[in-house]
Amino acid sequence: MRHLSITFSLLCLVLLFSQKIAAQEMPVQKAEKSRAVKASKAAEELSVSLDKNDEGKIAENYEKLANEFLNKEDNAKAEEYFKRALNSYTKLKQNEDKIRVARSLAKVQESRKKFNSAIENYEVAGSLAKDPSEEKINLNDANRLKNQANPASQTDYVNSNIELLKKEKKSDEVTEAYVQKAQNSLDLKDKSVAIESYKKALVYAKDKPEAVIKIKNEIANVYASDNQFEKAININEKLLAEAVTNRDFSTQIKQLQSIASLYFKKEDPEKAIVSLKEAYRLASEKENSTEAKNTLSALVKYYKSEGNEKESMKLYEQFLQNFDELIQSDTTLISAKTFQVTEGKIRQLEKEKTLKDELITKKNTFNYFLLGSILLLLLLFAFIVKALYAIKTKNKEIALQSLRREMNPHFIFNSLNSVNQFIAENKELEANKYLTSYSNLMRDMMENSNKDFISLDKEVEQLKKYLDLEHLRFQDKFDFEITVDEKLDAESVLVPNMIIQPHLENSIWHGLRYLDTKGLLQLKFQFADAKVVVVIEDNGIGLTKSRELKTSNQKVHESRGLNNTKERIGLLNELYKKNISFVIKEKELPESGTIVEIVFPLIDKI
Repeated sequence: MRHLSITFSLLCLVLLFSQKIAAQEMPVQKAEKSRAVKASKAAEELSVSLDKNDEGKIAENYEKLANEFLNKEDNAKAEEYFKRALNSYTKLKQNEDKIRVARSLAKVQESRKKFNSAIENYEVAGSLAKDPSEEKINLNDANRLKNQANPASQTDYVNSNIELLKKEKKSDEVTEAYVQKAQNSLDLKDKSVAIESYKKALVYAKDKPEAVIKIKNEIANVYASDNQFEKAININEKLLAEAVTNRDFSTQIKQLQSIASLYFKKEDPEKAIVSLKEAYRLASEKENSTEAKNTLSALVKYYKSEGNEKESMKLYEQFLQNFDELIQSDTTLISAKTFQVTEGKIRQLEKEKTLKDELITKKNTFNYFLLGSILLLLLLFAFIVKALYAIKTKNKEIALQSLRREMNPHFIFNSLNSVNQFIAENKELEANKYLTSYSNLMRDMMENSNKDFISLDKEVEQLKKYLDLEHLRFQDKFDFEITVDEKLDAESVLVPNMIIQPHLENSIWHGLRYLDTKGLLQLKFQFADAKVVVVIEDNGIGLTKSRELKTSNQKVHESRGLNNTKERIGLLNELYKKNISFVIKEKELPESGTIVEIVFPLIDKI
């Protein structure tokens, strides 16, 4: 007996070791078969998407791979890849996908008894759900797990989910919910409700053969736990018959093993041995080394308990004769090894992706820093430009004020000259009248001295006062007329300040005062083509004759006066963009005199 036990232990070690190295040490004639067996499509697609660094496809293929492991009942791997899928969907901010994967992850974690993690992921899925039913379903599952110590309190959550899932027509999840209800009923020692729940689960799982087989096996286990072995065996035998019809050898082996286990419990070892031998034969024939080992272990255990060393040795010899061929031909081992290679490639690509992401993050950080620096420099440049523009504008305003004030001393000097002349001629009444009018005019001019534009009515009033003063002095030399177009609203229309007055002064002092007869000075404000046209017309001696009579000092003064006006108009155009223009021309013979025309747009606000 001791020799038999040692032999069996060595055999198991050899088998386990061989499973690990078989794929690496295959003969040449088996290599082609190994190359023909490929890893799952999802694993290959995942490798491609990782190589391309396509985050959307990476997430999708992680989820596909996780579902493949779930179907193979490899829940540890399924959990690993569901976590990776969840991380990728979180990066992509795809909430619908995140909800689905978080719920799938929670189910896997629940199956692995990781209840706290499962609760957390159910709550994540519930918090992200926009649909109230979906939110309620996930929170029910979270609360169900929180109350796992009290099976009775879980019933309401399970029943609530069954109704919600039926309304949502999610048949797969209805199946799972009924299975949960069955398990909950077993915890409550209510086997009849458990079987009824399993049967309801079968209705919704009819299109899922693997799920149907699993549920029927669970029903058989319930019957077996209640010592209703015939019912349990009957279920397994029906599943076996269906597997034979469908040529589903893996299910055949599993059902034969289950039947054998039931016969052992029923204390009918002969039938149990028949089922085990058939399972062993089928596993060996179909090159499934794992199931061959499991079945052989069960047979040896029985023969050992019966002291039948002869039969045990016979099985050993048979197993050893076919050992090499079995290991080398086992497609499950080859597929597992091939997947290990693919998974190794996946891990390498994941590392490369992490490095790429880090580089991209650093590059993006640098780019953002560079962009921020450029933006800051642009803002600084804009601030400098704005400051320079403000300084330039202020300088222009100062220059404009300076030019405007430059005109005042000349006017004051001429006015005081006139007063002096009246006094010299003992014309005290005229001098007094002149000073009174002069003081009123000066007050108006001072009030408006800081304004670039004033209303037309104020300008007309100011110019009339000025012409009255000049007329008082040269009353025998000219008369004047001021006319304003009725189309112009004198109170709202704005005109440039102190632009017109110098031209009136020139007409009087350099044209009209040299006449032998009384002349006429006309000031007209006209409206044409949406513009204000100011016309200053006199019938004096004209520009040509005036220049002949002037002294060199007067010529310099007149030139400075014209330049002053041009500069002021230029500054007004730059500051206010009003396109003001003016021209001076001499009347054609036989007429004499000058015409000054100032044109600016209709201005109602500055």
